[in-house]
Amino acid sequence: MRSLLLCFTSVLLVTPCAAGDDLPSLTEVSVVSTLDGESQPVLYWAPETATEQPTVLFVFLHSWSSDYRQDNSKWQREAVKRGWIYLHANFRGANRSPQACGSRFARRDVLDAMDFATKKFNVDRSRIYLAGVSGGGHMAMLMAGHHPDRFSAVSAWVGISDLSEWYRFHVKDGKPQKYAQMILKSFGRPPGEDAATDAEYRDRSPLFHMHRVGNLPVDIHAGVNDGHAGSVPVRHSLAAFNEIARTHASAQVTETEMEALWTARQLTNPKPSDTAEDKSYGRRIFLRRMSQQSRVTIFDGGHESLVTPACDWLAEHRRLVR
Repeated sequence: MRSLLLCFTSVLLVTPCAAGDDLPSLTEVSVVSTLDGESQPVLYWAPETATEQPTVLFVFLHSWSSDYRQDNSKWQREAVKRGWIYLHANFRGANRSPQACGSRFARRDVLDAMDFATKKFNVDRSRIYLAGVSGGGHMAMLMAGHHPDRFSAVSAWVGISDLSEWYRFHVKDGKPQKYAQMILKSFGRPPGEDAATDAEYRDRSPLFHMHRVGNLPVDIHAGVNDGHAGSVPVRHSLAAFNEIARTHASAQVTETEMEALWTARQLTNPKPSDTAEDKSYGRRIFLRRMSQQSRVTIFDGGHESLVTPACDWLAEHRRLVR
């Protein structure tokens, strides 16, 4: 009980934080980790009715090289428009320290921020949504795998699913580049050097946990040009979806299809679902596959996200969580 009190007494430390443009200001609060007692800042906005009426909680996760101060105003704007509580948590900041990069401490920070919100507001527990882009997409998928019972639906964009593979992708001529260097700061050594470190890479890589999502709807997206003009090859999104599909006994994206999307950036023999128009996207779709309520989409784009389609899909789902 003491750890919960530590977490929630911090709500008194409130300061306004400008959001820019015509958006309402965000409020900053310090939430204490129930795992190690470290304080983590959280930004939030809520409609005035959120303390009385059941309200959607929308948790948005900052990206790989940033922290809670990252400008994600386009996601906040969408939440404000829909009347959703907007929660922008810090989870040990940029991924360049051992307690960041999807560690159990970082994962607990997200849960503690959510517990703060559900304590403060009348959160509709059938509509708790999670989304993230790039490093936030990595974290969104990781939270879905480690804590599927805490979310009603999850939207992950251009996320990393296998940190070992991503490390190797960012080693050029034997030299770790920017993202590989950040991974080394998080893990202390590269993958493949000892069993304990490799176990830590697996613990923080969504690929090895997606089989646990069960009936949690997970929406995974990647631009077909990512990995060429961006930093995360589309294989990361496709492989994560395949783990969900495998558990559901659904058809997986084949190795031939993944290779075609990487090399030719299109499918040789697309299925009807791959060519169906989605007006909410406003982009050409190269691949779309379903597994129960989860799906993966490869669209005409790069390392980016599409806010309205993401939130439209989230809004379709209700699932009671604990």
